[in-house]
This record gives sequence, structure tokens and C-alpha cells, in this order.
Amino acid sequence: MKRGLFLSTAAARATRSIAYGSLYPAHTVPHRLTFTTPSHRHSRRHTFALLPTTALSSCPLLQNPNFLTGNRNSPFRGMERYCSGSSINRNKGMVDHLKSYGVIKSKRVAEVMETIDRALFVPSGNPPYVDSPLSIGYNATISAPHMHAMCLQLLQENLQAGMRALDVGSGTGYLTACFALMVGPQGRAVGVEHIPELVSSSIPNIEKSAAGTLLREGSLSVHIGDGRLGWPEFAPYDAIHVGAAAPEIPQPLIDQLKPGGRMVIPVGNIFQDLKVVDKDLDGSISVRDETSVRYVPLTNRDDQLRGS
Repeated sequence: MKRGLFLSTAAARATRSIAYGSLYPAHTVPHRLTFTTPSHRHSRRHTFALLPTTALSSCPLLQNPNFLTGNRNSPFRGMERYCSGSSINRNKGMVDHLKSYGVIKSKRVAEVMETIDRALFVPSGNPPYVDSPLSIGYNATISAPHMHAMCLQLLQENLQAGMRALDVGSGTGYLTACFALMVGPQGRAVGVEHIPELVSSSIPNIEKSAAGTLLREGSLSVHIGDGRLGWPEFAPYDAIHVGAAAPEIPQPLIDQLKPGGRMVIPVGNIFQDLKVVDKDLDGSISVRDETSVRYVPLTNRDDQLRGS
């Protein structure tokens, strides 16, 4: 199939658009944007709903120039000029925004995202509540709020009080703090990050948040290490989240997943899928694709710092 971008018309109706991790229900739309991209085996077709121009300023799908979890080089990067950005200026407003688009579906996820203020984990000078990934230095990012919400939704049954959670690529510490609040003081939340400077800066972020007490009491911890190897000290884990795309699911993470546990991990190189990995009580593994996403690669420290 020929590579390229082309427009096709479709009947105007409310629909749900899936675009690089976005699961927002679109408004009534008169057109769709369709593009095809080749792979070494077959071409893949992607279709996105296009909103009327007057609706673009309130469209979360287009507010993120990287569509939406994307941390690099989306083919739609130029579309950001059509969006005026978000007027959301408080954490609860961000959560309400995600609830209104059906990204946050449970009261529990809404409560933890309201309690852990994203502004404490975003580098100074950046708009903390806009639904977009943001650079945190060292060729790393903090994911868009909708992706954090999606992962919390997928993992919430494995983030009950007293359970154990591992956050691979913990970055600024935001999602690790959310995990800690959900599993509580009787549980254990562990962040692993291979950039020492990010680990160092994440500690005061967490200390200032509602999870600060859990950090001081020891049920939340952040460690310098290669996240591809997990963190065996506190294994097995009921929930594992991976915040960067692996070419394949690392075996140590599967090994450290508790029977009955769940892992959420982006997998792929150019084309990536957010995969949900469940380990049954008998130890058997099942894997399903949740949606297409775009993350920075899960790699070693030197390659990350080189941006390769």
C-alpha cells in the first residue's frame, strides 16, 4: 500500500478515537484523517477523527502535539498550531477534564490523581495540567496525564491496600507516588530509575506530595537501577508499570510478577502497543494489546543520554 496521508469523508456521528494512547470519545465529526504507514511485513492503517475548527481549542486529542503520549517525532506534530492549549490551571480541573472524556472511569483513580498534585512533579516553567508529555531532562519525559490515568485504571485491581507495586522508569516520581497512596502503608511501592539525577530530584517531589509520609516511613522507595531487571528485593509484585517502550517484554519483569498480578508495558520500536500482561494463579502468562502508543525507548543509561 502506498505510503502517505490522505483525507476521507465519513458520516458525521459521535465516535471514539484511538490515537497513540488516546482514548477520548470524539465530538460529532464530519471527517476523518486516515494515514497508512509501512512495516517490514505489512502496512498499517490509522484513522483519527477530525474536529471542526471551532472545537479544536477544547480538543484534548490535539492539545498534545505528539498525539498524545508521544515523546518523539509524531507525524502530526504540526497540527499543534490549530490548538489554543488548555485553560486548566488546577489539578482537580485536570482530573475533571479526564473524567469528562471517559479516560478516568473510577472514583478511586480520580481520588488518587486529585490527591497527588501533578504540579509538584513537573519541571518549573511548564504547564503542569495540560494533557501532554513534558521533558524532564536526560532525554526522558513525564507522560501525559491521560496515560497515567489509563495505566492506573488498568492496574487498579492490583493496587489494593497491602499490595506491592513496581514503577519502572520512575522519572519524577509521580506515578510511584500514586501507587504508594493506593497500596497504603501496609503495601509497598517501588520506583526504579537508571538516571541518578532523576532519582535525586524525585525524592523532594514525593516528599512535598501527599505520599511524603509513606516515603519517610519506608513503604515507598525509589532506587537507582536498570529497570529492565526489575527490583528483586521486594518481589513479587501485584502490579508492574513500565514507563518506556521495550522491544520485547523483559523476562525479569515477568519473573517478578506475582501470580494473579498484572503488568502494563509499551512494547515495540517504531510501532508500539501498550500491552497488558496478566499472570494467572498457575503461573501462566496472557498478553493483550490495549492501544497504540508512543514512548521513549526502554534502554540503558548511556544510550538514553545519547538519545539513541
